[in-house]
Amino acid sequence: MRSVSVVAALCAAVSLFGPVAASAKYLQCVPFARQVSGIEIRGNAKTWWYQAAGRYERNNTPREGSVLAMPGHGKMWAGHVAMVSKVVGDREILLTHANWSRRGGIERDVRAIDVSDRGDWSRVRIWFAGNGDLGTTSYPAYGFIHPTRAEVRPDVVRTAFQLDKEIAHLASLEARQSGFE
Repeated sequence: MRSVSVVAALCAAVSLFGPVAASAKYLQCVPFARQVSGIEIRGNAKTWWYQAAGRYERNNTPREGSVLAMPGHGKMWAGHVAMVSKVVGDREILLTHANWSRRGGIERDVRAIDVSDRGDWSRVRIWFAGNGDLGTTSYPAYGFIHPTRAEVRPDVVRTAFQLDKEIAHLASLEARQSGFE
């Protein structure tokens, strides 16, 4: 009986991210960024910058609630999008995003720095859990897509982050009960 309630809780949790995330094998950066930022763009992350033209303000200045848009690069062929949770300084921000350090995982308030020659956020290094510090690769970046003020949803960021922890906890309970741990 308990395993039925755990499965029901997991299904309910996944449904909060909508049909795209529910049908995926694991949480992707795009549906997560769309959910937490309110920016209504679909498709691979590498297409967001061009899709935002004429719909959202775009520039190279980070603001809380904006989305850092990155083109495809190496193994990150589909690009990446991440919401700016805090501007620390001219060349440092904190990001909240999914599917970066671990497949499908949500990371909140991780460090990202501008390593471009001109200080225009065209190249970034982002905290990576495997290193416990900034990653060793610098990635190209298009810039920042800014939602309207009404679309910024910090309450959803907290909810999604907490939800990730709850799903992990429920999965470990299920594994223990099934004898897989």
